[in-house]
Amino acid sequence: MTHESVEIAVVGAGVIGLATALRLAAEGREVLLIDPNEPGSGASFGNAGTLAEYACMPVGNPGVLRALPKLLLDSDSPFSLRWTALLHLAPWLIRFVRQSLPLATRANALAMAGLLADALPTWEEMAAEADAGDLLRRKGCLYLYRRPGDLAEGAPSRSLRADFSVDQAVLTPQEVAALEPNLPAVADGGLFFPQSMNLTDPQAMMTRLLKAATSRGAVLQRAEVAGLRADDGGVELSGPGLRVRAKKAVIAAGAFSRPLAAQAGDSIPLETERGYHLEFPVETPLLTRPVCPVDLGFYMTPMAGRLRVAGTVELGRPASPPNPRRLALLDRGVRQFFPTLGQPSSQWLGFRPSLPDSRPVIGPSARNPNVIYAFGHGHLGLTLAAVTARLVADFAMDRSVGRSLAPFAPNRF
Repeated sequence: MTHESVEIAVVGAGVIGLATALRLAAEGREVLLIDPNEPGSGASFGNAGTLAEYACMPVGNPGVLRALPKLLLDSDSPFSLRWTALLHLAPWLIRFVRQSLPLATRANALAMAGLLADALPTWEEMAAEADAGDLLRRKGCLYLYRRPGDLAEGAPSRSLRADFSVDQAVLTPQEVAALEPNLPAVADGGLFFPQSMNLTDPQAMMTRLLKAATSRGAVLQRAEVAGLRADDGGVELSGPGLRVRAKKAVIAAGAFSRPLAAQAGDSIPLETERGYHLEFPVETPLLTRPVCPVDLGFYMTPMAGRLRVAGTVELGRPASPPNPRRLALLDRGVRQFFPTLGQPSSQWLGFRPSLPDSRPVIGPSARNPNVIYAFGHGHLGLTLAAVTARLVADFAMDRSVGRSLAPFAPNRF
């Protein structure tokens, strides 16, 4: 068993943990990064690769609430439920329904818009620090309104984003065709987010973030943290072959953070969204930027030598086997745009940490300030990694964060 003492332990080496380790190490802190899996794997690898600074609209909103019965009963909908997990998920679903009411939706969107405002510039700074600027593309992101009525249906979301000064532009079908000539014609046009960025290779980005963190002194330990005990003097972390005493511990274990938070004394209603992707090898890029057909609920993102099709929401337990219907849904969907695609070269299932109000938990434990939370980002872990890392560093070094983080506090539930 390893016995160590360290200034700051970061539990979880996904994109949030990697960004946090890099930020703290760059400021001269002694950092131990702990994860049983390959750093940057899981949802940090398998995401759609979008840096979606526009995505302040919570998953739970009045539109989703109105359509929820149909969505949950249709196994081919963008929002699905593993029915074997229904009893387990019932408390979360009740909270989700409450957070989908109009006033809650607006409050959640306002909170997320404030957090997202600095997402892109902080990402560019972090990418430069990791010598990874070549993996960023700033070509915007395109939503497709394929069906008559999609434009009108999206009006409430556009209005809410406009209230928060999100840069967006409604496009005619002809303007969509000019941006992405390989796409079939769409009936209602599209919505363009010109500031948005994407990664050409999420795995390569994770590798560079790790290299940048370790080159500045952070140490990686492949181990599972199963136990957490916090007191006034620090935090003790334990697991198979592991025992670490840290002055402060950052919990950034994504979908697996809930039990550690519970041991610190905080009850967080964190559940798991199961995300899927398929990849198709392409010699010549089919798209210039990420494209999301809003009726299908997934993204098609051009990446190095391939097209990644990722997204939809499936609520269920991590231990459940992959759902072949979700992969088939992605396959059928992408072929509506590119019918001559060959067979996918890879498929993936991973887990997103999901909270009913679509807001992450960022900040000290309500019970002990030596435990700092950085999890629950849902679909926005990649987008918010650099911003979260800066906030966590402020907390870890007892600095003023310069903004109210009450909307993200662990005791809000």
